[in-house]
Amino acid sequence: MRHVMQEKAEILIEALPWLARFHGATVVVKYGGNAMTEESLRERFAEDVVFLRYAGLKPVVVHGGGPQISRQLALQGIESRFTAGLRVTTPEAMQVVRMVLVGQVNREVVGLINRHGPFAVGMSGEDARLFVAERKHAVVDGEKVDIGQVGEVVAVNPGAVRALLDDGRIPVVSSVAAGDDGEIYNVNADTAAAALAVALQAHKLIVLTDVAGLYANWPDDTTVISHLKAKELEELLPTLSSGMVPKMEACLTAVRGGVPQAHVLDGRVPHALLLEIFTDQGIGTMVMP
Repeated sequence: MRHVMQEKAEILIEALPWLARFHGATVVVKYGGNAMTEESLRERFAEDVVFLRYAGLKPVVVHGGGPQISRQLALQGIESRFTAGLRVTTPEAMQVVRMVLVGQVNREVVGLINRHGPFAVGMSGEDARLFVAERKHAVVDGEKVDIGQVGEVVAVNPGAVRALLDDGRIPVVSSVAAGDDGEIYNVNADTAAAALAVALQAHKLIVLTDVAGLYANWPDDTTVISHLKAKELEELLPTLSSGMVPKMEACLTAVRGGVPQAHVLDGRVPHALLLEIFTDQGIGTMVMP
């Protein structure tokens, strides 16, 4: 028993320098994948975010909802088509995307966090024009292809998020954006999280994913690269699997935009967020400028 108590005390002491270092720091967390669809992991995630808030940090959550969107489109008999890894978003598909992200997924995340206190406030990238987007085209064989209402973030107005943080709230943001053309756009949540981290001058961007981190040489070598510099990552990008590209590009965008650290973590590991922020070893892959 004494041994267990001792271990607990050591864990708390190990966290001390990190608690001091990150007190008052803004941390943007991109939430998705297994961490979002598996019930026990969803609950752990909500606990972690509230822990960060009580530990004196200012967490901001940005979420997507690919699997939930695909499921709803199938229910409505709308085909899910992808071009160069991007969802082709027709006006009817966009209505479903907006409904699922803002009306369903966002509500669920807000509800999970608010079991622990009156913290989470849900918002969409459309609210207070948080994200302004322009139409993005896919590139296939060097040719531009129109993929509908898919957007690239061109401006961020973080005032509403800042006001919520100053009020001690946890903003939960869905990656839907408005355009100056009056259109609504579906924006990649990794990209949106990176843009928001830069605009808020966050201390960290953390991207939760379904792999242990960036592998040295997938699939032959599954050693996780624990940290690398922006320039090294830039050279690696063309060799990465299509699923990892938006996540690693988000990390690159963040550190190039002045965020001191960006991380890719395995969201399947319970309490991955806390292990990254409050332990000496950390987990996953860290990108530094």
